Amino acid sequence: MLVEMTNCFVENDSVASVSLSEISSSSSVSDRACVHWGCVLSDSKTTAVFQAENDLLENQFFIKTICLSEEAGDEMHIVAVCDSVGASKPLPIATLRHCMPMISFPSLELIPPVTFKLSSGKGPVFISAQHITLNPIEMTEGEEDDEEEDEDG
Repeated sequence: MLVEMTNCFVENDSVASVSLSEISSSSSVSDRACVHWGCVLSDSKTTAVFQAENDLLENQFFIKTICLSEEAGDEMHIVAVCDSVGASKPLPIATLRHCMPMISFPSLELIPPVTFKLSSGKGPVFISAQHITLNPIEMTEGEEDDEEEDEDG
């Protein structure tokens, strides 16, 4: 498994990240790439979007942590999210304040593209996530024949 961690940030209305083509696709363990992703939401930039580079591959996107900055005001900060599967209206997933400045998600998976929105508060709020790209597993001719026999009956 290839693991590469990088910092991503919102700059000029786009999210900068490491290109998956920069990560070697050959792996003796499996054909998957794992990249750390993150962004900052604030009153000057209330929205961030994660977009997978290759829609032909299986993309998994897991939110790991949402954390309130020490510089944030003592007000309610609400982060909402919507993905390609959910409704078009963003759903609140985190409510942060100085008495509860961080929330962790053990396995919250979303389907790219994913849009994060700071719907209340001025931030800054930090979001960290993990993007995993899985290459399809090629079946051998014997496995394909077995699968066809199973479907036939």
